[in-house]
Amino acid sequence: MDDIPTADELFTRPFFFSGIGGSGMLPLAQIVKGRGGEVAGSDRSRDQGRTPEKFAALEAQGFALHPQDGSGIVSAEQVFVASAAIEDTVPEVVRAKELGCLRMSRAELNSILFNTSGAGLAVAGTSGKSTVTGMLGWIMHAAGRDPTVMNGAVMKNFVTAERPNASALVGGRSIYVSEVDESDGSIALYRPAVGVLLNVSLDHKGMDELRQLFGAFLARSRIAVINADDAEALALLPHANEVITFGIDQEKAQIGVVPGSVAEGPLRQAAMIVDRHDGSEHALTLAMPGKHNLSNALAAIAAAAAAGVPVAASVAALADFKGLARRFDLVGVSASGIAVIDDFGHNPEKCAATLRTLKAHEGRVIAFFQPHGYGPLRQMGAELAETFARELGPEDCTILCDPVYFGGTVDRGEGSERIVRLIEVAGGHAEYIPTRKACGDRIVCLARPNHRVVVMGARDDTLTTFARELLERLG
Repeated sequence: MDDIPTADELFTRPFFFSGIGGSGMLPLAQIVKGRGGEVAGSDRSRDQGRTPEKFAALEAQGFALHPQDGSGIVSAEQVFVASAAIEDTVPEVVRAKELGCLRMSRAELNSILFNTSGAGLAVAGTSGKSTVTGMLGWIMHAAGRDPTVMNGAVMKNFVTAERPNASALVGGRSIYVSEVDESDGSIALYRPAVGVLLNVSLDHKGMDELRQLFGAFLARSRIAVINADDAEALALLPHANEVITFGIDQEKAQIGVVPGSVAEGPLRQAAMIVDRHDGSEHALTLAMPGKHNLSNALAAIAAAAAAGVPVAASVAALADFKGLARRFDLVGVSASGIAVIDDFGHNPEKCAATLRTLKAHEGRVIAFFQPHGYGPLRQMGAELAETFARELGPEDCTILCDPVYFGGTVDRGEGSERIVRLIEVAGGHAEYIPTRKACGDRIVCLARPNHRVVVMGARDDTLTTFARELLERLG
């Protein structure tokens, strides 16, 4: 990073994004293009014919798309943006190296844009980052602060016919809202004006390493916003400078909930928010169910307060928050009364939050889970199995297919069948069916009126297509 140009210098050069359709790359490419940058890219999924509508929309927006064969790398002036994990044998990596292109990771580029903004608002934690980033971005937008928002999920409030994949909002340069990632250690690159810590739990790294990363993140933040309900997050409070806490259960949290005020339905909820700085109370309505989403709302309200937005204004804005694609996203209800939900759950905490929300209401749950890789399955497979066994009842069913695999050299020796065995050992009911198509057939056979089918997994946009196809088949 020693020779990295400034943000202004970077924007005098053309950009090439390898994997431009990915959840991390796409919003960043949108921001770069929205600020006047020249952007081209490639994607393995496009070459494989996956989600053609996404790439057609990108081309309509003026992105130049190329096969992932190196043909799009034509000049040493290009800034080559690629995952740090991409194989050196990929043709465009080889070509960029031959030409001497400046190579940057997604996080390196995003951190430059973030750190050179007037104020960077960073959302960290192992679960809930995208939802809180979307909520906070919407609050700042509704408050007239003209934020730029970098998210890992499509924010429904900002979707238009021309921009169906609105995982970014291109606003001014004074406020930059972004989720920041601990899984690759890149959280260390960010210097936040406001740093939000939602939770600390097992995901891609061990707990000791996570504590170190998040503690250093809080120390770099001018104002830290910490979830007082999460014991691991609260334990890191001594690392912080100025602090605002939030929480549902912790009565001393500065942004909290009036006890007994929560009213929850299957698809929405309401609560009375209390600002313990001045004792004021504010009626919140939220078109998202689940205690975890109420906690997410508190996080966004507290972060906005740290950035100078009154609590009353934030609560009012959240009444119009439409949610995110693939975050407990109701695809529809069949004519026979079977609900299909599309969800990004992929680690133990995310999956538990979704399953708890479903089990808060009566009716059988059929949970389809596609692991997002062989590596993550080895890292957290036992915890995932425990989660499905614990959160679902004897009448429910978990169905797993093989992990997502788009190529590469990863060890595929240990797959989903191990997780199914662990779920059954723990007392749960699970089935392993290798292909997703066969899983769909099985779900259609099992589902009955008033059942709820949830499609869970990450790193694969075609899961949404699968969920929609299931709804059609269920009639």
